[in-house]
Amino acid sequence: MSDSGYINYFELLGLEAEAKPGEVRNAYKKLMKGLVGDIAQTQITPDRRDQFLLKMAQLNAGFYILRDKERRAKFAEDRARVIDLEARWREAGERGENVEALRREYDGALKHFLATYMEELILEAGRDAECVEASHWDPSHERHASRVLRHYRQRQYNEIHERLPFYEITKPVIDWDERARAAAALVASKGA
Repeated sequence: MSDSGYINYFELLGLEAEAKPGEVRNAYKKLMKGLVGDIAQTQITPDRRDQFLLKMAQLNAGFYILRDKERRAKFAEDRARVIDLEARWREAGERGENVEALRREYDGALKHFLATYMEELILEAGRDAECVEASHWDPSHERHASRVLRHYRQRQYNEIHERLPFYEITKPVIDWDERARAAAALVASKGA
């Protein structure tokens, strides 16, 4: 079982789970200062802009979530829950049990985790005064970040699902002859 895909803000900021708010603040400011310096020294292409914006947004969210006792606890709880549900789903499948209910519960928890911690709280962090001051985040960043974060969240969702042993993609069955007949009938009706 892997915890990859379930963002770990402690790891992102290089902190232990027991880190105090002051340590969170120091790590965040150091990483953000380095990132802002990298941005200033790099020729910005659309792809690099998206990467820098994502990294900046993640650092903001890490700081925003981990400095607050309640948000930190909820994050740790939600992350542990989705990891546990994945493990339980895998184990039940290996024992040959019916896993549909577990799969649905896991999928709901996964969607909640990704939406909350990889999009909603990231955008909320961008409105926090301390984050704005350290990262120079502004409304134009948020508008652009919304799109970047939606794509990032969906990519993470797909990558997590693709590694799961019970994830199946059913290839579409296309009856090309039937499509050709339908297209010919459509063209004939337009010409008449």
